[in-house]
Amino acid sequence: MKNIAVLGAGAWGKNLIRTFFQLEALAGVCDSHAGTLKEILAQYPGLSVSGDPEEIFHNPGIEAVVIATPAATHFRLAQEAILNGKHVFVEKPMALVPEEGEKLVQLAQQKNRVLMVGHILHYHNACLKL
Repeated sequence: MKNIAVLGAGAWGKNLIRTFFQLEALAGVCDSHAGTLKEILAQYPGLSVSGDPEEIFHNPGIEAVVIATPAATHFRLAQEAILNGKHVFVEKPMALVPEEGEKLVQLAQQKNRVLMVGHILHYHNACLKL
């Protein structure tokens, strides 16, 4: 089921897009740069793309969003996604100040949404052992 959208198609976003596309879960991509969206469409013909995250947040077919945008936008986008009923996977850092991170955790709990922070070493054996 294609029900995940990726916000941010930059360096790390491209990896996430490829992964969710290969899993046949990718419904769409949002990026503020038209040239980047053209590149995504060339690589993934027929994929839904947008320059406006509100289109993703208000799309009832999207159940989860993956946020791979600049760190300063993480809190605002994650908050908006959760408020619109989406599950959220946000790249690190989740927020730039602890209070914003705590607010996201509380909001996700209140709305019964999954909030997950991505980190490449999160499942690394050394980190798991620690």
